[in-house]
Amino acid sequence: MTMLRILSTLLRGTHRTSSRSFSSSRPPISTAFASSLSGKPKISYQNDSGGHTRSLHVLDPRIWMIFAGQAAILGFCGNLALAEDESVKSKPGGNMEESGDSGLERVEDGSVVSNIHTSKWRVFTDSGRDHFFQGKLEPAERLFRSAIQEAKEGFGEKDPHVASACNNLAELYRVKKEFAKAEPLYLEAVSILEESYGPEDVRVGATLHNLGQLYLVQRKLEEARSCYEMKRRVLGQGHPDYAETMYHLGTVLNLQGKETDAEALILDSLKILEECGQGESVTYIKRLRYLSQVYLRSNRLAETENIQRKILHMMELSKGWNSMEAVTSAEALALTLRLSGQLREALELFEKCLSAQKNLLPEGHIQIGGSLLHIAKTFMLQASQLRRSDNSEALSKQEKAKNYLENSARIAKDVLHKLKNQKSKEQKHGKPNVTLRNYEHAALVILLQSLESLAVLEMSKNEIEELPKREHLHAAEDSLVQCVSAYKEFGCGTQFQDSPEVKSEYLSCLKHLSALLANKETMHNSRESHISLPEVKEEVKRTEVDLRSSHKKG
Repeated sequence: MTMLRILSTLLRGTHRTSSRSFSSSRPPISTAFASSLSGKPKISYQNDSGGHTRSLHVLDPRIWMIFAGQAAILGFCGNLALAEDESVKSKPGGNMEESGDSGLERVEDGSVVSNIHTSKWRVFTDSGRDHFFQGKLEPAERLFRSAIQEAKEGFGEKDPHVASACNNLAELYRVKKEFAKAEPLYLEAVSILEESYGPEDVRVGATLHNLGQLYLVQRKLEEARSCYEMKRRVLGQGHPDYAETMYHLGTVLNLQGKETDAEALILDSLKILEECGQGESVTYIKRLRYLSQVYLRSNRLAETENIQRKILHMMELSKGWNSMEAVTSAEALALTLRLSGQLREALELFEKCLSAQKNLLPEGHIQIGGSLLHIAKTFMLQASQLRRSDNSEALSKQEKAKNYLENSARIAKDVLHKLKNQKSKEQKHGKPNVTLRNYEHAALVILLQSLESLAVLEMSKNEIEELPKREHLHAAEDSLVQCVSAYKEFGCGTQFQDSPEVKSEYLSCLKHLSALLANKETMHNSRESHISLPEVKEEVKRTEVDLRSSHKKG
């Protein structure tokens, strides 16, 4: 049965890949090249804050690694599985060559076929790729469509040039998230390549990789797994791309809950890179980070800590401490240390990170706000440990936490206001606002968490002080009301309304407010509330329903 028939059967729901164990034995490979997932056109965001103007890449791992991996802490990056390697794309040879950091393909084979159609095909393909990498997707789509037509007329309906053109258009649709249009194009490319070269050819494996990525982003895990397993069989253990295939198959298995099998595959992938002298490469470090996330999600904190210490050591040696690579690695380690209760070392690392960030980033950058939030939460945990042994020191820690939380909330709110104004200007000129989404999403989650943490801090003061004061409860209520208002202003009615991370933070805030108002009624507090308890309870119910719906969609 050909690869395409296997896939077709799988998609009809009649084929099921059998469960199997994966050996952690190391394949005898002397060289390895890891291919990347196809990259989106890179877009920069110009941030102007505090007199500084810098071009910040919204998806730059140096800027955003703080928000990845340890997402449960801040809650705004739940996409553990789609770990992207920005590594060298394999070049299988023959008449199809993968190029750049995307899955786009071009033909450079000196083909003897030459006519008006083949000439147009080459022009359309090259122009389409240029437009694609410039982020001009609409003209790129038209050019890729034309390339398919010219390839069919110039080379023939079942020629590999047609497969290459189909793959390029499919990659564009995948970037645009038009998955229903991408899938049949990938399948057509697989069919043509199988017919031309046979089902065991590496060019078939390359297209199966792209198809697997399509299924993975849609969370069609069984289909993605089938693609990667077939690609692995096509390549064989002696192929240099084998390690990369094991890694991606491991990510799918991890999402399916097969953590032991996933771990074995990822570890083998890392061993191969080490044997090939790539033990300090960007690809190796990214896969290490992903493995640490797998361990973290399983609550294997000791293993997570060991990997993160190794990564930090590598970053310090290669980049130096005053680099974003070292800072983000240190912050990830600090979060794990805090989870395991090693608060003193965690605090030292957080403060060192904050100091470096103030030198590396513009004043008022949201990542600084995130670091302030991390430090504040660490102080709050220390205060909680001290409350029974040293109330005075516990209150001192709480005051420090309050100062950090107020600054974190201020930075996040300033960022959100600036981005809101910037989006309004861009919408008037018809410009897309895609470049702002991650930055804005992070700012909103940090704002909600900072305000909620302020409320929790004020309420905990009453548990420490010998004479509880009502002003603490009033301050807590004010912070929670601000949290609700922030969601209404920056989340409700925006692209973040259905974000599970934002919704979860909002729900947590509502539940704290509901408990506070119920306690207030019991105490017969005379201060009039900004919002009634029945209103809050009703909003809690609505938000819980919405959140369940969001999780089902995800």
